[in-house]
Amino acid sequence: MLVDSHCHLDFPELESELDAVLARAQAADVGAMVTICTKISEFGRVVAIAERHDHIYCSVGIHPHEAAAEPSVDVDRIVELARHPKVIGIGEAGLDFYYDHSPRDRQREVFRTHIEAARASGLPLIVHSRDADDETVTMLQDGAAKGGLGGVIHCFSTTARLADGAVALGFCISFSGIVTFKNAIGLRDIAARLPLDRILVETDSPYLAPAPHRGRRNEPAYVAHTAGALAGLRGIPATEFAAATTANFYRLFTKAVAPACNPCA
Repeated sequence: MLVDSHCHLDFPELESELDAVLARAQAADVGAMVTICTKISEFGRVVAIAERHDHIYCSVGIHPHEAAAEPSVDVDRIVELARHPKVIGIGEAGLDFYYDHSPRDRQREVFRTHIEAARASGLPLIVHSRDADDETVTMLQDGAAKGGLGGVIHCFSTTARLADGAVALGFCISFSGIVTFKNAIGLRDIAARLPLDRILVETDSPYLAPAPHRGRRNEPAYVAHTAGALAGLRGIPATEFAAATTANFYRLFTKAVAPACNPCA
């Protein structure tokens, strides 16, 4: 069994044919998935999908691209929404200095709020970071110094500075289809050496479809291609890699309930 730890099932590309998307995921042995909130103003749509399916969970948070456009929320409000039984993580939140769709000071402010909400709720923080490795690590270190902070760097695609800094804080690193791209040599080097007990897999669908589907719309079933590529990099059977990353998922996201037949439960 595999888990797609990060997808966007409420996005139109997937929601428009959700039943078929979920059927293909089941056929690919994807037994659970997390549909990620990017706009707190649309949290209701996200959680509604999770409520309809036992094997789907969700998060609550504001993507850095949306930090300026979304209404201001405080820690208490995020924690309140996170009490919903299907909410298992805080985010995605973080810093994106590549696109700068929101002013950097506003991104920092919103990220700091999510860090504190993760600490207050006890839920994992789901981190987006692009062209902001040093500052992301520093902000996570500051939060972790207060205690009670854990989480995952989602769709990891940058430098060893972020990977190693996050792992040192007890975070997991989640790999997407990017790791299968021909030019992702440095990323594969990092993926091959990280501790296996800190690795998750995801699609970030509908984006970043792995080979052999690159350039098409992504969906949760395709996480199997990413997992297979990572297993090959590490020289272990795909079944062993799937079991390890699934166990990592349930160890990190403790509100998620593993299927009774899951050997990692």
